[in-house]
Amino acid sequence: MKLNLLSLIVAFVTTLGCIQAQDKATPIFENGEAQPVKAFSNPSEWITHDLWVETEFNTDGDDKPDRMHVSVTRPKQTETEGLKLPVIYVSSPYFAGVAPDTDGLFHSVEVELGDTPKERVHPEVTRRGKRPVISKSHINTWVPRGYIVVHSSSPGTGLSQGSPSLGGDNESLAPKAVIDWLNGRAKGYTEIDSNEEVKATWSTGKVGMTGTSYNGTIPLAAATTGVEGLEAIIPIAPNTSYYHYYRSNGLVRSPGGYLGEDIDVLYDFIHSGDEAKRPYNNKTMRDEILAANMDRETGDYNEFWASRDYLNDMKPMKAALLMSHGFNDWNVMPEHSYRIYKQAKEQGIPSQIFYHQNGHGGPPPFSMMNKWFTRYLHGIENNVEDDAKAWIVRENDKRDNPTSYEDYPNPEAKPVTLYINKGAPKAGTLSTTMLDNKGTEILHDDASIAGAELATAKESKHRLLYVTPTLTKDLHISGVSDITVSLSSNTPAANLSVWLVSLPWNEDKKAKITDNIITRGWADPQNYKSISKGEALKKGEFYDVTFSLQPDDQIIPEGQQIGLMIFSSDKEFTLHPKPGTALTIDLDKTSLNLPVVGGKDALENAFKQ
Repeated sequence: MKLNLLSLIVAFVTTLGCIQAQDKATPIFENGEAQPVKAFSNPSEWITHDLWVETEFNTDGDDKPDRMHVSVTRPKQTETEGLKLPVIYVSSPYFAGVAPDTDGLFHSVEVELGDTPKERVHPEVTRRGKRPVISKSHINTWVPRGYIVVHSSSPGTGLSQGSPSLGGDNESLAPKAVIDWLNGRAKGYTEIDSNEEVKATWSTGKVGMTGTSYNGTIPLAAATTGVEGLEAIIPIAPNTSYYHYYRSNGLVRSPGGYLGEDIDVLYDFIHSGDEAKRPYNNKTMRDEILAANMDRETGDYNEFWASRDYLNDMKPMKAALLMSHGFNDWNVMPEHSYRIYKQAKEQGIPSQIFYHQNGHGGPPPFSMMNKWFTRYLHGIENNVEDDAKAWIVRENDKRDNPTSYEDYPNPEAKPVTLYINKGAPKAGTLSTTMLDNKGTEILHDDASIAGAELATAKESKHRLLYVTPTLTKDLHISGVSDITVSLSSNTPAANLSVWLVSLPWNEDKKAKITDNIITRGWADPQNYKSISKGEALKKGEFYDVTFSLQPDDQIIPEGQQIGLMIFSSDKEFTLHPKPGTALTIDLDKTSLNLPVVGGKDALENAFKQ
């Protein structure tokens, strides 16, 4: 009897334990994606707290390791049921506010090429935000799906110690420290000056990062450290090189929409950290490192810029990479993602790229992001790594309906060489036929004239325009166009700008962003040999300047013509020297390589009447 009673008690306890185990909330997956879980979905039950993670660097002059301010939002079950979950982590310099757009914040672009810029205005950031929440971004999306969401302010912003460095080592090591803390390898503290530790006992140690623009740069920065636990990143329109953001082939070029911005301007814009530390940071980081080395006089690539190019740091990287960018992003140009995606593939890193046809920002479809994090953070075998490598939103499609391709550029794209024939001041021709002895044509610089005005003018002495025959069939271009411009200048320095346009120009205010500009690029003729060292141009001497335009994937519709426009100063992007520089173009030595899907046959077939 006693034995039977004991057996019944054991059976009852075991059954009760199974029922309780079955009642515990766990993530749910369908079709390879994490689904909202009712038990995780009540915001009033989420646990929210903040802390400071100690780093291995000191950048604000106080002889103590800088600590990063971190906030955590997690389901209550991570506390009540011992549930461990992976982390979606977002870091930013913007969470605590930015400087006002004060007159004089940007460098003046009304300067002669090679001149030293005048001193500009240095505004102060009024810090905002209350503890313990740094940001609410991504929380409502991911916490119900079985993730913990973590935010941190980057160095020298918000309540994080240190100094902004705009791509310096501390902006890579700061998120690394947070990921180390999530894996038990770094220390977190309850207060900025406390010795009371906080441990991430609720973390599985698997971390994914995402964000847009600067917030998309930081995931890549963290990944280049090779930190263990960072399994996947989804950078959206990230700045992957400060040189490529503020310069182009030796030329000083502003990011679209921010004429006169430079790396020291962005420093002032984001420096929302401790007011008491700002004078030291301004002197040592902004003035002695950033402003002293950015070189607005020549625009040359140097060691300073090389140290802020994440392509140079990718060797340790192993986090799975899903990149997102817009082909018409003239702020953070589409080359930023392409160059990283290309290198990641070469290193054997699981990689995919999503391109849309719009401007700055724009994440991949949520389903793509969900599958990416589900695969690499929860370990669910959904075969996302075997999906198509490239996803491109076609011109008339919605962003959540991309077309899949084997890769980007389209493997069927081949470079087709196009040659120019004279026609100035009107339009000349652009064709696959190479003619000899075409001579030269001259354009006269005038930075006061916008590029769109030059492209639509029936004739102009301020640009050279060469157009193809009218397309009788749609033409698909995919990849990077390369151009060689053979020129001479009547001045020692000159801007060189190139637009590839679709004509006739659609002047309707509701025109699609893809209707007019196909792609574009800029270069400094003084850097015809190397972007690292320019030389003054000699009057009457010709120089062959070869450079790439921004990557693109676009279907040019029948009825349009492709136009190659060569001009000097670009009102929206370059410095504005006084009018008068004359560039003489050698037509025999100037050509464009256009990446056409189907190659030369497809291009010539599209020209047939």
